[in-house]
Amino acid sequence: MSEHYEKVKVQLEEQMKAPAEDAGGEAPADPPPAPALPATAPAPSRSARRETSRTSVHPRNRSKSRGKASSRDTNANVRQDWDKCKGLSRLGSEQMLQIKGTGKILQGKTETNGSKEEDRGENGKEKGSRVVQKRRSVTVDTSKAKTSLEALKLSIKQLKWKEFPMGRRTACDIYWHGVSFHDNENIVSGQVNKFPGMIEMLRKINLSRAVRTMQELFPEEYNFYPRSWILPDEYQLFSTQIRLLKDNDSTLKPTFIVKPDSGSQGDGIYLIRDPADLRAFSGAQVKQAVVQEYIQKPLLIDKLKFDIRLYVLVRSLEPLEIYIAKEGLSRFCTEPYQEPSQKNLSHVFMHLTNYSLNIHSGNFVHSDSCSTGSKRTFSSVLYRLASKGVDIKKVWSDIIALVIKTVIALVPELKVFYQADIPPGKPGPTCFQILGFDILLMKNLKPVLLEVNANPSMRIEHEQEVSPGVFEYVPSPVDEEVKVGVIRDTLRLMDPVQKKPHMANLLGGASEEAIAVEAGSEERVRLVESLPSLCLKQVFPKYMKQFNYLRMVERIADIFLRFLGVKGTMKLGPTGFRTFIRNCKLSNSSFTMASVDILYIDITRRWSGMVPDSREAGMGLQAFVEAFFYLAARRFKALPLREQVLSLLELCESALEGQGHVEKSRAQKQHSGINPAPPHTTALPALNSPATTRRHQDSRDQRADQTLRPSAKANVEC
Repeated sequence: MSEHYEKVKVQLEEQMKAPAEDAGGEAPADPPPAPALPATAPAPSRSARRETSRTSVHPRNRSKSRGKASSRDTNANVRQDWDKCKGLSRLGSEQMLQIKGTGKILQGKTETNGSKEEDRGENGKEKGSRVVQKRRSVTVDTSKAKTSLEALKLSIKQLKWKEFPMGRRTACDIYWHGVSFHDNENIVSGQVNKFPGMIEMLRKINLSRAVRTMQELFPEEYNFYPRSWILPDEYQLFSTQIRLLKDNDSTLKPTFIVKPDSGSQGDGIYLIRDPADLRAFSGAQVKQAVVQEYIQKPLLIDKLKFDIRLYVLVRSLEPLEIYIAKEGLSRFCTEPYQEPSQKNLSHVFMHLTNYSLNIHSGNFVHSDSCSTGSKRTFSSVLYRLASKGVDIKKVWSDIIALVIKTVIALVPELKVFYQADIPPGKPGPTCFQILGFDILLMKNLKPVLLEVNANPSMRIEHEQEVSPGVFEYVPSPVDEEVKVGVIRDTLRLMDPVQKKPHMANLLGGASEEAIAVEAGSEERVRLVESLPSLCLKQVFPKYMKQFNYLRMVERIADIFLRFLGVKGTMKLGPTGFRTFIRNCKLSNSSFTMASVDILYIDITRRWSGMVPDSREAGMGLQAFVEAFFYLAARRFKALPLREQVLSLLELCESALEGQGHVEKSRAQKQHSGINPAPPHTTALPALNSPATTRRHQDSRDQRADQTLRPSAKANVEC
């Protein structure tokens, strides 16, 4: 119960005890008034915090003032609470600890810090095991946080958690890394804010390949990503297609944007009108890049081009959980937009929305307002569009669909990375990650995906030149408004205590452990009530029914992972590929095992040339997907590609599931000593996991969706 009600009840019971002994146990008619409770004043304004933290990037000290509540209101509350206490009525989950299913209420002496002592006997021993404890603070290791440190510190203070800025010898609940999952490879428990492989997957080439695979299966659903070519591998293809395009229509003058594969913050990006304009690769090293169609008709506000930075939390991969922040950033160019021409292709402040580029423009406007300046909140842009009659609900719906589809395209490869670093059965942390989606709205309000950032900037201040050569860090109200909420609410969702189910919920009653959890969570309940509502909205699995049919490549990845065999590897060897063919019964007289070996060698060799920095020999997931598509087209020639792949998936899953049951039956007989099973070359687990069962249940619906549905239109809420 709260400190106030605990004090009131103890005082009244003590005053009730003496009259009860001398006067027949009657309680006094009216209890004496309790001392007034202090009230916490609101936090200082953002402007006050900016003054105190100017020229500093350290966390802000937020002062608190205290006042007194009205004695009249307090007396009224005391009488009301006393009446409830006499009848042993429950005051509320945050006020009274009651053993569910009984009339008993846990009681204890209240200490000055608000925690409670257990009841003890004469010699100091505990009475039973009903111990009420204060909730343990969640611990966060921030030693690797880097640029997100200040926003993270503010979030931890708001949650009243415990920060370890220099690390900790014992394990922490949460580890906040700045760049990579591998910033600290000695973590064997807790939660890490990075997924292994996320940086690799969100490089421009890998992202383009992942989306391209989905475009082959679902071209209409994945038309939000501009057409892309990978350089230098596809330079000839790019040149040929553009030449044919211009030959068919001489009036077309397309523009393309070239992005280095590992570039960031706009570094190395430039525009071209012709393949011949590609800059020569310097030296012997060939730098990989992606060239994309440039969106020539973007939506403009104040005659300026802008993009949207939305923050997306991937809470887990299995099961897949996705959250989108309800607020984002709108980042504006600093030069009025004109359609690209040969004269203005080099005007980066006109064509590129990157904040790190435009901040160096003399026209960049730092503003304390969320609706003006070169960086604004996304909601301010939506309000402005709504005032002009735009259906912003549809805009949000299209953006949510874009985010879900993009994450679905990334998940298959991420699961391979995850198993390589944290194989099943190996001790290790669980992972979550905040991603930065850069989205452009076209003139017709269709959202277009520009890129996804594995390490979006979480700075809440900017560098400002106050005099020639003298810079200072100045807080950014817009950044703080958006980013602190995203980090704070991500931590709230990953709260390890909140994620643990109560024993009472599992058993249908209360145990001593459940009582301790409820008592410890009283302070958390009061804290949660004092915090704003979550700014993160769950979109998956909330909208699973609309998008689950798109997860075909993920099902292929599950088969791939099944035959990897060796823990920690990401490449399938020739033996594993042959075992896959044999167990799925895909070979026949016209497709012998010799043909299988040739297929493996051809595809693996081609992908090894496209990924020259690969440290591991064998067939990766993308190469396996290509082989799977080939096998599907060979076996089901009369069907469209999507139907071919789905049919082969059902065939393979059915064969593996049947084999899994056989293996399980053999193991049971061998264990019982009846009919020992013959040795098998490959030990395969039964394919009867909940995920597999769910896929089979949805298989018929997916087939209907893919054959009848022309496009995935998300009917989602804003």
